[in-house]
Amino acid sequence: MGTLDHETVGPYRAKEQPISTIDCVDPAGRRPLGQVKVDSPEAVARALEGARAAQRVWGRTSLATRRQVLQRLLEFILEHANEICNAVVADTGKTRENAMLGEIWPVCEKLRWTIRNGERHLRPERVSSGLMLHKKAVIEFHPLGVIGVICPWNYPFQNILGPTIPALMAGNAVVVKASEWSAWSSLYFQQIFDQVLSAAGFSPDLVKIVNGYAATGKALVSSGVDSLLFTGSVENGRRVLEECARNLTPVILELGGKDPMIICDDADLDQSVHAAVNGVFINAGQNCMSAERLLVFDGVFDEFRDRVVRLTRGLRQGASSENELVDVGAIASPIQLDRIERMVNEAVTGGARVLIGGKRTLSERGQYFEPTILTDVTPTMAIMQEELFGPVMILHRVHDEEEAVRIANGTRFGLSSTVMSRNSKRAQRIAEQIIAGSTCINDFGLCYMVQDLPFGGAKSSGFGRINGRDGLRACTNIKATLSDRLPMHRANRLFPVRQGDYDLALNTIRLLYGKRIAGRVSALAEIAKHTLTRWRHRP
Repeated sequence: MGTLDHETVGPYRAKEQPISTIDCVDPAGRRPLGQVKVDSPEAVARALEGARAAQRVWGRTSLATRRQVLQRLLEFILEHANEICNAVVADTGKTRENAMLGEIWPVCEKLRWTIRNGERHLRPERVSSGLMLHKKAVIEFHPLGVIGVICPWNYPFQNILGPTIPALMAGNAVVVKASEWSAWSSLYFQQIFDQVLSAAGFSPDLVKIVNGYAATGKALVSSGVDSLLFTGSVENGRRVLEECARNLTPVILELGGKDPMIICDDADLDQSVHAAVNGVFINAGQNCMSAERLLVFDGVFDEFRDRVVRLTRGLRQGASSENELVDVGAIASPIQLDRIERMVNEAVTGGARVLIGGKRTLSERGQYFEPTILTDVTPTMAIMQEELFGPVMILHRVHDEEEAVRIANGTRFGLSSTVMSRNSKRAQRIAEQIIAGSTCINDFGLCYMVQDLPFGGAKSSGFGRINGRDGLRACTNIKATLSDRLPMHRANRLFPVRQGDYDLALNTIRLLYGKRIAGRVSALAEIAKHTLTRWRHRP
């Protein structure tokens, strides 16, 4: 799930010497977690070499064997869910509840779906052979080899496991470049893969996580992986695409969002208020699918505004890592915290009004921004156009469906969207007009949890799909094969060209594809005439 990444493929931080370690700190309490070694380009190359060797064995396994290994992984996650959540909470500052629902649950659901459905979507698929009735047509799904993954910090467990699960099921190895902002937890996740794969009798080199800054990310992009999934900002996605083009490496880009949530005047307000609060404040807004623009119809705007303010005022903020019961956690990156503060201040300077929040909080403890609600924004403000990635609800009043759709489509992004209305036909009508990779009606974000649905974006939110059949098959070389249905070994003689071959081809095509009966009968007559003539003059 996308994020505003900072150093993944961009330039090194301004220091005289290359950085050899990552200093990891709990953003909720500024507690040092430890240091993680930066993997050099040479280390990335070694990881790729090991992954290739491991994949040659893994790629020959049966789909049933791969299912069994994924089942082992699922069982390990269920047994160690608390430890995984603790690692995520310490590394990102999110709440324990969000770690469980936003990290463990989606990964377990993806594993369940893949174990149950993966083989069905990866088995050779028989299709029609069309006019070639004597042939058998089959689509085969072969492993690509080694898939590279560059993932962000907002969902460190899910962002690593999400693409790795289908890649493994399809017979591939994986090399993952974790974000430098969540490097500490990635060490534990590597241990999980090592234990599960070794216990199943496979090399732990099959899944390797590398850590570092720009040079590490760039080394993976240009390493010669057979496909690459990048999740992050539009700007860095463009750099990745340019580098992948040099080697013609296939790439899936899951980039940013500026997702609209449309609240119609016939929506259930209680349902809509909670959908909005969920959509904005889950993971402190550090969510590619965050409801960043709430477009509320005139008739319910005032009541909706008052209700979300009341609910937001009661949200508690603090550190789950210190066993506090909190609703909204910390901001994982100090750079991101600066960005949120700057964009809110710019909006207020431009005329936006703060209804609640609007500034940093708990600065003596960690990296926090208050749950915030803004109104009196305009569509041209930067905060309405660019991804914010923070706990800020932006309320905008709209007059009708046409205005709501126009503003919803009025950014360069098109990842996800939400429509709230009691009228199913109206909701569907609005949803069909929104340019996005997904629209969820009368709920926030659940499209991602329905694993049969593909997930991805439109416009600058990226291209390619993860999840579902399409995401699974994106990890394969989709190969067409045509073989004999019956042992009819008769040569198709095209050479040397003989007199009348052109007319025979023309009339055959007219017979097959012509719409008018008279034309098809005429073509058939010409074919019969040609065949009879050729038969009479056979050698």
